[in-house]
Parts: sequence; C-alpha cells; structure tokens
Amino acid sequence: MLQHISRRTLAQMFAVAGIRYMVGPAHADDAPTEADISREAILYDPAAPTAGNPKGDLTIVVFFDYNCPFCKKAEPELERLVKTDGKIRLVYKDWPILTPDSIKGAQWALAAKYQNRYDAAHLAMMGIPGPKIPAERMREAIAKSGVDMDRLDADFQAHGDDITKLLRRNLAQADSLGLMGTPAYIVGQYRVTQALNYEGFKRVAADARARAAQK
Repeated sequence: MLQHISRRTLAQMFAVAGIRYMVGPAHADDAPTEADISREAILYDPAAPTAGNPKGDLTIVVFFDYNCPFCKKAEPELERLVKTDGKIRLVYKDWPILTPDSIKGAQWALAAKYQNRYDAAHLAMMGIPGPKIPAERMREAIAKSGVDMDRLDADFQAHGDDITKLLRRNLAQADSLGLMGTPAYIVGQYRVTQALNYEGFKRVAADARARAAQK
C-alpha cells in the first residue's frame, strides 16, 4: 500500500500540475458537504465511472492512483472477479495522491468518459508498469488505446469544472473513510486497505454478501 501524502504537499502538487483543484475549496460554497461524503455519495455518485453489472447485488468501490504499482497488480485480479461473478457493480474513484502526473492521468481518464472511453483510458494507464510514470507516457498510452485525443482535450476544457468537483469529492470521501493510501476498497460493509489476489477478493465478496444477508 502506498501512503497518502500530507494535505499541504498535495496542495503544492496540484499547483505544480496547473489544476484548479485544491485540497481546500476555491470558494466557501465549494467545501465538501455531508452529502458529498455520505454512503449514498460514495456508492452512487452519478459522475463516478462504473463497470460490471449495474444491477449487481454487491458494490465494490476502488480508490486508486495511476502511479500506484500495487493498484496495477491488483487491477486484473479485481477485473477477473467482476467478470466471473457477474453480479458485482464496480465503482472507480480516481484518487490522484502520489504525484502531479497522477493528477494529469486522472483528469484525462475522466475526460475520456465523455466519449464513453473511460475504460480504455483507465486500462491503458493501468497497463503501464512501475510507479512515477510521466504524464507524457500516460498520454501516449491513452492515444494508442483508440481514444480521440482532440475530443478528449475539448471535453476537458468544456467539463473541467465538473472533473475538478468529482476529484474533490473523491478526496473528501477518502478522508471521511480514513483511507491512508492506495489501493483501497469498499466491499459492501468492509473496508480493505491492501491489494488482494483473485481468491482474496472472492473471499471478501462472499463475506460481504453473508453479512448483508444477516441484516
């Protein structure tokens, strides 16, 4: 698990990356609200990308960073579970906390969502081995995945404020859950703060379903 950096350092990173997203709100009315960090918001934020079965009986939320090698190692294991299980709804929480280039990657992935290519951009960046991947290499990988880069740039310009607000909500939600690093998962009622293999994800999913059935 890679550790969460301090808020001050994170704010400095955002400034270096040229992003309008800061840890603190740009305006008083931009501060995260109780609604932003509610369980409903964590599970069902309409702006958050999703995969798997939209009507699944179990939701898994993954907080990740494109420069986290442990996230990349666990990614295919989680994807395998979602595919073989067939009843899991997967929610992606872009949480760029490691480097300024992580922020760029998250921005581009979320901009690709407007052309229905978030999955392509996400998998392309997750497929780059190692930590501290430069933004230029991320962008090259996204382009090779078939994403229309001219449209991506136009969508980012048009929807940059919405992307900023989503990243801010993701940060607030991670803080409200006490998450300290990537990867982190919410599996039903369980919080998992380490990378798992397929069998590990399978066991946690089974435990989450069993616990839900007891209520």
